[in-house]
Amino acid sequence: STRPLQASATERKDRFGGLHFFNPVPVMKLVEVVRIGETSQETFDYLTEFGKSVGKQPVSCRDTPGFIVNRLLVPFLMEAVRMLERGDATAEDIDVAMKLGAGHPMGPIQLLDYVGLDTSKFIIDGWHERAPDVQLFEPSDLLNKLVAEGKLGNKTGQGFYEH
Repeated sequence: STRPLQASATERKDRFGGLHFFNPVPVMKLVEVVRIGETSQETFDYLTEFGKSVGKQPVSCRDTPGFIVNRLLVPFLMEAVRMLERGDATAEDIDVAMKLGAGHPMGPIQLLDYVGLDTSKFIIDGWHERAPDVQLFEPSDLLNKLVAEGKLGNKTGQGFYEH
């Protein structure tokens, strides 16, 4: 999530929560069940059971930027971009290192191209706007440049890699 859940539209905040599914939804097994401070246990349990009923494994978290997965994933992806910016390693070497050394199914640069550089930029820009003093949320000049050039990853045939 780049923005807090918007419970302001209802006066029944106890019946408000969020479900964050992952793409591609038919393949990915996880759903994050997100609660605000006012979410009742009954509402939370209902959302959790709904997630299970559609074949997902629910995990619980508070309404925090990125919930669980993206809160950990996006700073990791951005650090891979910063390594490129500093010339620490090539995109290919970063990806191979994380696939073979950490057991990831794809490397962070490859994943950025898959997700979409514009999507990743949107997320990091939103987090940076909300918390400008958090170093993990610093935007990237290289990512900004590629997006400005229309190089958005797999969907445009060019990102960090040519597709």
